[in-house]
Amino acid sequence: MSGVRRMHGRTVEGVPRWAVIAAYAASLTVLPSCAWRIALGFGAPIGPFTGDVDDMRGDVPAWMPMWGYTILLSVLSEALAFLAVGLVSRWGEVFPRWVPLLRGRRVPTLAAVVPAGVGAAVLTLGTLTMALTFDEFTAPDGGTVHLEGWRLGLFVASYGPLLFWGPLLAVATVAYYLRRTRAPLPQT
Repeated sequence: MSGVRRMHGRTVEGVPRWAVIAAYAASLTVLPSCAWRIALGFGAPIGPFTGDVDDMRGDVPAWMPMWGYTILLSVLSEALAFLAVGLVSRWGEVFPRWVPLLRGRRVPTLAAVVPAGVGAAVLTLGTLTMALTFDEFTAPDGGTVHLEGWRLGLFVASYGPLLFWGPLLAVATVAYYLRRTRAPLPQT
């Protein structure tokens, strides 16, 4: 438990359980797509392009190996998703000591709420739009490729959870905003 606490930080006192669940779930929705993407980058025949991995390079620079690109993209995706945990953790309210110039200062509420809210909206709209064309990809040559059978099923299982990333982030963001802007109760 101490390893989890060290990595994620302490949950702020008074955070509703549903907000904690939403924040952690938001950070986990990205993992299946990251695993699918990394497997594809290493040449697993699970995607729309079953030939050579280099056939699907698209705009990836020639100097970067596909497996490196997919790992980099996956780590970046998970790091962004992990920021949802900050909405229920101490490091989302007070800058950690490793942040130069800001360490120990209170995180301005809107500095967390605005990017998280915009992110939740963009993610929700983007994944809903993506869901409309789940089986269709644009090939590097500009043509259209369709997924079918087990490849489509695996892709949906891997990318389907992303549909929940935006709404879960929105729930955690609203809880954060309400908790941080709530007026303190008068002492009696």
